Amino acid sequence: MLKQRLITALILLPLALYCVFGLALEWFTLVISVVMLGAAWEWSPIIGLQRPYSRALYTLSVAVLLAALQWWVPVDQIWHEHSLHPIYFWTLIAGGAWWVIATLMVLNYPNSRRMWARTRSIAGVFGYLILVPAAAGMFAVRSLNYADDPLFGGFVLLFILLLVWAADVGAYFAGVRYGRNKLMPAVSPGKTMEGLMGGIALAFVVMMVVAQWVQVPAAQYSGYYFTGLLTVVVSVFGDLTESMFKRCAGVKDSGKLLPGHGGLLDRIDSLTAALPVFTLAYLWLLA
Repeated sequence: MLKQRLITALILLPLALYCVFGLALEWFTLVISVVMLGAAWEWSPIIGLQRPYSRALYTLSVAVLLAALQWWVPVDQIWHEHSLHPIYFWTLIAGGAWWVIATLMVLNYPNSRRMWARTRSIAGVFGYLILVPAAAGMFAVRSLNYADDPLFGGFVLLFILLLVWAADVGAYFAGVRYGRNKLMPAVSPGKTMEGLMGGIALAFVVMMVVAQWVQVPAAQYSGYYFTGLLTVVVSVFGDLTESMFKRCAGVKDSGKLLPGHGGLLDRIDSLTAALPVFTLAYLWLLA
């Protein structure tokens, strides 16, 4: 399994970097939209939509939301100076509110499953709140342009990716080596407290290296590290939230597209939480 994960990661890494830095904004949003639609396809059976036409309809509904978002606000109009377009702002607020609710649901599992277990429509709305704000956060971050540097948003997005990847890698190896105490066995039996601490520690190392590399001003340290650590912790709950829904559905992975990683949704679950929260924290730092 580790060999498969490494091979898949080595293939995905250059593709991800090319998408972030090599694609024009319009093509970038198209690629991310396709990824989100793949995740929507994988989400649909988790909420009980097993038939192909039901899955297709749900995926189409996500496509309509993403298309509407990009039609109302073209990607080059997401930011006006340092102000985020209101449609994007409230989409991210909805996403941030969802992750507060999702965190409480994870902490209160299995009692919380009564909120959605018998009603597909509610779980379908949860899917919208997971995928659409994540896409909005991705578009908003990538379109950042600081001091007329078109690559600024790409580097900020890379920073988010590094934090999430570091948290994942650190948690995996620390859990394998030192894991003794289960984090939330009812939700994800394989995760441990030691793994969580290892993931946070490695992500903190990434933050320190980046802070020195880009020379973050000392006056901004508190906001910088708070934003980074909040993003990492929320990303963990993004992973746990998907695990919670998969456990209710009786499935291990959302798909088989990525050997060693499962499906697209399994690969981006942490990012779906990290992106809207990071973007909102970034706006808070600008205020």
